[in-house]
Amino acid sequence: MPKINLFTKIVALIIIMLVPIMLFYFYSNKTSTDILGEELNKSNTNQLVFFQNQVDTSIDSMALWPDLLIQDPDIASLRDIFAETAVLNLDLTTLIKRIQTKLAIQQNSSKWRSSLHIYSPMLHRDISDNDVIRYDDADLKQRLKPGWQVKPTEDSQTGPFVFSRYAVTPYSSYLDPSGSNLIIEVQFYSSSIKDMLDKFKSDGRRDPFYYMEDIGVIYNRSADKELTNHVIDLLNSGPLQDMESRNLKVGNEKYLVNIVKSETIGWYLIDYIPISEIIRPIQKTNQLFYISMAGLLLLCCTAAYLLYAQVQVPIKRLIIGFQKLKNGDYSIRMKPRGKSEFGFLYTRFNLMVEQIQELFETVYLEKIHVREARLKQLQSQINPHFFYNCFSFISSMAKLEQNEAVVAMSHHLSNYYRYTTRQERELVSLSEEINFVSSYLEIQRMRMARLNYTITVPSEMRQLDIPPLMLQPLVENAVIHGIEAWSDASVIRITGEWNEDEARLIVEDDGRGMSTEDIMILERKMQNQMDEQMGCGLWNVHQRMHLRFRGTAGVSFASSGLGGLKVTITWSTA
Repeated sequence: MPKINLFTKIVALIIIMLVPIMLFYFYSNKTSTDILGEELNKSNTNQLVFFQNQVDTSIDSMALWPDLLIQDPDIASLRDIFAETAVLNLDLTTLIKRIQTKLAIQQNSSKWRSSLHIYSPMLHRDISDNDVIRYDDADLKQRLKPGWQVKPTEDSQTGPFVFSRYAVTPYSSYLDPSGSNLIIEVQFYSSSIKDMLDKFKSDGRRDPFYYMEDIGVIYNRSADKELTNHVIDLLNSGPLQDMESRNLKVGNEKYLVNIVKSETIGWYLIDYIPISEIIRPIQKTNQLFYISMAGLLLLCCTAAYLLYAQVQVPIKRLIIGFQKLKNGDYSIRMKPRGKSEFGFLYTRFNLMVEQIQELFETVYLEKIHVREARLKQLQSQINPHFFYNCFSFISSMAKLEQNEAVVAMSHHLSNYYRYTTRQERELVSLSEEINFVSSYLEIQRMRMARLNYTITVPSEMRQLDIPPLMLQPLVENAVIHGIEAWSDASVIRITGEWNEDEARLIVEDDGRGMSTEDIMILERKMQNQMDEQMGCGLWNVHQRMHLRFRGTAGVSFASSGLGGLKVTITWSTA
């Protein structure tokens, strides 16, 4: 069975890659559409609620007018008139004029078109801001009901409806106007609501209106009344909720309808938006995506053919050459053809083969140099003075027949030099470094009986890897410059701190320490090249830690709470 060529493989791979992309796009598109619908529905509902609250606030403020006016001294004085008269005397006329002025001021305090009426059962008069007329008790009793009342009107200036609310004193005479001493009516007209609907209709998609079953509809001035009536007919197929959203189909168009009920007047604020307007950008995006996928498939097939014709064969030749090179045939040479990228690659391949032998020799030579350099480095860290002191101590203890001291010193000294001379690993565990430092401190304590030390490092931290001979130079400096140089000093404290991101080893002594200025000078030297006046121990530790762990890794200095110097090694463990 013949092998499938590269062109067929690439085309199949492209199709396999495009299928999940298409499926993911369909799923993502559906999810985005659903989320967009939910968010738009929520946004429309929130806007309707906000608008409804504005309308209710304006209506509620007018509902307070009767309660405010009834406290006015002039209006309250109407309750004290007990004699009905057909002709108003001068005092009553003056009082009514003052009341009319106050009614006009109250009406002008609102932007809504409104009116106030005061009914005095004793005077049998209806007092408004511009007239005083007699009223019909039977008609008033019929209209006098709790809450907001609505009735149609034929006045095109005020709108198709007028809303009224009454306040009666005393409240017990609410259903009997003849038993009351004062009735105040506040009215506003649906034209004010229509004005707010026009402002709310901020774009061409929105078409809000108010609706109350068995009463009528308050349209905005640019409403499509025929479409609105169709929407109302469909909504009447089921009971309306105080707040809800529906999807309705009118003709061939689907609409998103949001409904919010007014808690003040009981009317429903309804707004509908064509869904096609919402998803039109998504549909356009889908078309662009499909066109892009078709174009991408065509380009990929073309690229696959070019790749097969111009790349596959040269790569096969190159693979054959590398296989021969892998088998040790360094006589292999590639014949460049033309000035293409593969011609350049063949030339470089030939140069590479010629240089491999030379590279092998160079690598072997560098390994030898590295081993020699490591040996010299380790040997240079052996302090002859320290070496002589240890053997002098052993000789003295042997003369005094202190065999235990001789054995202990020999044991610790062998551990010390075994670690320094046989260390060939780039990293060691922190526990090994601590054991090495413990042997060094035990040797020093045998020489200086006043030396005391503590090592407090968490067991989990001891498993971390660090470069070898990192901690010992810090401890050696603490012994030489902190303990030996200061006769009252005797304590060295080694502490380990570790969290998920960073580890620290802290070496402190109770020696003389350093001034703040000297500490700053020492830290600056750590960042520069080593000079002849600077010891190599601390500088080597700082440079090796920084090169190994990067970032803020290295050595820092501060004053210790023991009185001497505090040296901290920090490195990242993340």
